[in-house]
This record gives sequence, structure tokens and C-alpha cells, in this order.
Amino acid sequence: MANQDSTSPSHALFDQFVQAQTCKEVQRTFSELCHHLQVDPRDYQSFYTKLKERLNYWKAKSLWVKLDKRAQHQDYQQGEVCAKNKCLVLGAGPCGLRTAIELALLGAHVVVLEKRDSFSRNNVLHLWPYTIYDLRGLAAKKFYGKFCTGALDHISIRQLQLILLKVCLLLGVEVQTGVEFKGFVEPSGATGWMAKLFPDNHPAGKFQFDVFIYAGGGSFVPYGFKRKELRGKLAIGITCNFINRHTAAEAQVAEISGVARIYNQKFFQDLLTETGIDLENIVYYKDDTHYFVMTAKKKSLLKMGVIKQDFSDADKLLAQVNVDQEALLRYAYDAAQFSTGHCLPDMQFAQNHAGQPDVAMFDFTCMHRAENASLVRERKGQKLLMGLVGDCLVEPFWPLGTGIARGFLAAFDTAWMVRSWGKGRPHMEVLAERESIYQLLSQTTPENTSKKYSAFSIDPATRYQHVNLNSVKAIQVKNLNIIYSFYFYSQRRHKATFITRSGNPSRANTVLLKWCQQHTAGYDRVKVNDLNQSWRSGLALCALIDTFRPRVIDMSSLEESNAVYNNQLAFNFLERELGIPPIMSANEMSFKGQIDKLSMVHYLTQIHDAFNERAPTKGITCFCAMLLNYCKNYRCSQFLSPQPVAPLSAPKVTPDPVKPDPELSLTPGISSNEECYFCCQRVYVLERISTEGKLFHRSCFTCHQCGTTLRLGGYTFNQHTGE
Repeated sequence: MANQDSTSPSHALFDQFVQAQTCKEVQRTFSELCHHLQVDPRDYQSFYTKLKERLNYWKAKSLWVKLDKRAQHQDYQQGEVCAKNKCLVLGAGPCGLRTAIELALLGAHVVVLEKRDSFSRNNVLHLWPYTIYDLRGLAAKKFYGKFCTGALDHISIRQLQLILLKVCLLLGVEVQTGVEFKGFVEPSGATGWMAKLFPDNHPAGKFQFDVFIYAGGGSFVPYGFKRKELRGKLAIGITCNFINRHTAAEAQVAEISGVARIYNQKFFQDLLTETGIDLENIVYYKDDTHYFVMTAKKKSLLKMGVIKQDFSDADKLLAQVNVDQEALLRYAYDAAQFSTGHCLPDMQFAQNHAGQPDVAMFDFTCMHRAENASLVRERKGQKLLMGLVGDCLVEPFWPLGTGIARGFLAAFDTAWMVRSWGKGRPHMEVLAERESIYQLLSQTTPENTSKKYSAFSIDPATRYQHVNLNSVKAIQVKNLNIIYSFYFYSQRRHKATFITRSGNPSRANTVLLKWCQQHTAGYDRVKVNDLNQSWRSGLALCALIDTFRPRVIDMSSLEESNAVYNNQLAFNFLERELGIPPIMSANEMSFKGQIDKLSMVHYLTQIHDAFNERAPTKGITCFCAMLLNYCKNYRCSQFLSPQPVAPLSAPKVTPDPVKPDPELSLTPGISSNEECYFCCQRVYVLERISTEGKLFHRSCFTCHQCGTTLRLGGYTFNQHTGE
């Protein structure tokens, strides 16, 4: 066997690829293997077949058997169902890579982009039984011999990424690392949807796609998606990793799969007595590193000097400046030592991606989940299907080990959505089915999912015991179909026409801008240079409010980096006290690539008129009237006539200053007259029309029979059925 291996360079390269332990090494050995075998990974449709034919190696055959068995499942239809689809997956974490594998098996052309160029996350993931079965089916044992041996049910994030990366490459997925996604390049006459990347000249920037899967994790989600916050009692987690030298002494130390105070009070009382450390629970897994995760009590952290000063706000409490890093290291070290009976020899912290001791403290008081899992963006007749997977979809609750399990379920659900998209189903049906399935995700546990793991596939019916694919109707997801209006298409094209029709908008703009500058001057971190981008942080809006309503907002407590909070604070006041509805969500205001100037002019004009406590300024109002007349003539779907604002009476008694409240709702309550009559979702000023005494999203104002967008005056309304 050794002679056979040594006489074949391709066999040696394959062995190196299988055994590679870094992202760069995997990519390098794979590239050399393809070059030696003269197969082109860019030929994604036939790459896997050619690779099998040319790599006639007994060690590879067991791998082909595993992958072939998966690929032959009826759901994939021999890789033909999505052969015409091109998919961009953003994020090479476990969920992004797992999604990419399924899309490749469906026959799609898949490109994965990852900002980092290395896999460095040591933390260990708990695996549900079905995820172990699933990964074994992808030959995880071939790439990582220690995978779930014996009773082990966990794996480090880094090792899991390496396994999935290798499978992706073998199936023809193009994985690009060290590439940062900057946004979308919208379709033009000759090209479809593309990505704006850094570096600018990266070849992946020319890739045209019709499916975009965001698996970037964190709190950010692409435009069009919204997140909910689920707030609970303050909970502070600590993770730490120690070097595993794989000695006999280390092997003898027993793992702690999870011990909680309620079940073992003596253990935690002894820990407190001996070390002063007070925990709610602790987990210890032995993998590439010795991994510990625990929930610490705030009082204990303050007493031990880990947290310097007590704050009610969790962000301030755990801010870097308020944490003594050396005390945190001692705290984690002592907790790990005690919980293992002081049996781990020569404990030394492993290093994280920054070369620092791999210890982190985090707050999981607030859990987030996306309100929707999918949407469709359409521009110039070209549709883009978008989906979320991983932590950005449903943030995991680590004590229950839900992260990777629900992440993989979402990956399969997303692949099923893309399958429907590839089969040509109406896109509103695709979205409705995806949202129907998404309703089940947060409720899944090892107990209520199907136990027939061998039957698991991307078909939701094989995994969820009780799934109704039609629980959400197409009419309910109208708001997830974002069609870029004629106004946005034509803004530059008709610029000269607009100026002609409106008279002289530049003068009205100047009047409004000077008024804004005058009443925000002198405020720290506020500099109004224009009528759109200067308002992104929310500080300028809050400054305007503070000028005319002193003491309502405590400006000194606001932070420029907390733009969503600042904007929502201002929106809430302006709507509640002045009756001025927001033109967009606080999230859109904070993160939207380019804030529309005409929208902001409309909004700021209403604020100007309300605060001046008199009839609206003629110049500005005339400008808005002409602007709205232009929008009406061109059927602009982003404008609505301004809402009348009654002049304010004498100033009211001012309440105490409003300080940032971590529990401030980012979705203020809305009354029934601010909801779309059809989809019951909030209608912002710039996206609504009004008729029959009701409000509608323009995208929802469609014919009940054929789905065609209706025009005012060109429809019949059935008073009895509401259609």
C-alpha cells in the first residue's frame, strides 16, 4: 500500500488534502490535485464525475460511495432541478457551507464568499443525533478520524468547517476566502445581479446570480429582513479554551456534558466556598482544545473584580473598558480547574484568531430571530431570491445546544426553497412555503423531530413530524416581494425633467438645509452637510427634537454607533407627539446604502412645519407639492401626499430626560389605520397608497383574480368580500 501511494503523486496529493488541518492548506492541496489530474473545478456540472474517473485510488472510493449515495436521492433529480440557477452564499461558517453542499447537489452553480482567510474558532458545538448521522453520511469520519467516536456528541467549529469545506470543493463549489461583500450591483441591460466586493477587482465580482444566501452570522441582516428581540433575565456566559496536548493524563479527565445548579447544588456551593466563583451551570468538552462554557452570576463577577463597575445596561456592563481581562482569565482558569478536580495538567490558554488567550465573556440576555427567512428582490424584471441561514436567522441558545442543529435544519429548508425556485414555481408560492416551514424552526428539539434519520432529506416532511407547507398564504408574504419602483429606475434618467416640472428645487433644498443646520449647530458629533446621509446616525434628528423640546432626550447619553436606537427614539417621539409617521424603519435608516434624498426632504419638511408652530413655509411646501405631483405623474411607488400636521399649541410641561433603555421597542405599536389592509403589516409613508378609506402597500394593491398591480381609479372594490 505504501509503495502504491508513493508511486502516484495524485494519491499523495489526495492524502494531503484529506489530512489538511488549515483552510489555506485545504485550498492549496485541492488546487494541486486538480492541476495534476487536469480537471477544472470551474466546470461545476461535470467536475465531480471527472474527478472520480481520474482519481482511481482505493482510499477515495469509500468517499465516492458516501457522496454518491447522497447525490442519488430523488430530491436532487440527478442534479438537474437547479442546473440553471447560480447561487451566491455569503459566509463559510458551518451553516453556509452545509447550505452550499445541498445547492451543489441540486445542480446549481455555487460560489461561497468568506471574509476571513482562516478557520480559527476553537469553541465546541453540541451535536443532536440527526446531525451526527448527517455528517457521517458526508464522510466526516474520513476527514476527521475522531469524529463522534464512542459516546462523543460534539465537534469544534474549526474541524466542522474543514470537513464541510472539503466536501464543498469535491462537489464543485467555488469557495473564495479573504473576500469582503460590500453590497449588490443591481441588474443593468446586459448583466444580472452581481456583488460588489473588496478587493474591487476580485474575479467573483463578475459572477451573476439569481439566488443569494446570507450566512454571515452576527446581528446584521441584509436590507429587507427584520429581526425580533426576545429579552429575558440577565445571563452572562463565559467561554474559554485550553491547549489539549492529548496526553494520557488529559484523556483520563471526564467531560461534563452539562451540570446545572438546580441538579447539583453541592458542587456549586463547594466551588463558591473554595474559589469565590458563583455559577449557574458549566459544560466541559474535550476536542481539539479543552473547552469550557459557563454561566456566571453578576454579583460574583463584580466581587472577583472581573467587572469593574455595575450598570443596568448589559452593553455597558460588559463593555471592554469595564472588564478586567486579567481577572477574567483567572476566573475562567479557576472555574476550569475546580470543575475537573484539578486533574488537567499544565493548563495553558489556547490562542484565538488575534493571538490572544481564547477567553470571552458575552451576554445572552437578548436572543434575536429574523421575522422572515426569505424574500425576493426584483429590478428591471430580474428577480433575486434571498434567504437567511445560521445565527442571523435564529440566534442559538447555547445551554440547549440548538445552534448547529437548527442551523442545519434551516440549511435543508433553504435548499428546498431553492429547489422550488429552480422548478419554476411562482415566487410568491415559494416564499409562502418557506415562511410556513420557518414557523417550526424555533420549536424543534431532538424529541419532536423525526427519529428516522436515514430518511432525512431536504424535504421538510422527512424531518418535521407535523408540517403544514400551506400555513402561510401567498397574500400574507406580499411584503417580501420587493419590486424597485419606476421612481428608482428613473431618478437619474429624468433628473432634468424633474427640475423642469418642479421649478427650482435647489432653492427650497437650501432653505430647508439652512434651517436644519441652524437648529442642530453646537451639538457634539452632529454635523448636517446634506439632506440625506448626515441623518444616518440619528443624532441629528435627536438634536432637532432637543432644540425645540429641551429635556425630552438626554443627548449626552446617546452614542453615534447605536444608530438604530437613536433613530427609533426620534421616530417614536415624532410620531407620538407630532403625528409624523416614519418614512422607513430605524434599521433601514441606519444601514441602507444610500438614504433617498427626496424621502428625507418630505420627512424633514413635516418636522420643520410642526416645530415652527405656524402655517407651513411656502417655499418648502411648494417644493414638496411639486415633488409629489411629479411622483403622481410618473406613478412613483415610493411617495404619498404629506400627512397634515396640526400646529402645536403652547409648549407642554417637559418630562424627565429620556435615557437609553435597553428594552426600548424597535417596533413601536401601530394603530389599525397604519396597517396595510391586505397584509396587516405596517405601511411607511413612502410606500403606501390610500383609497376606499384604507391604506395599502403599493405591492399589495393587486387584483384578487389575476394578481396584476392596480391603478387608482382603475379598479372595482367589493365591499362585502373586501377584495
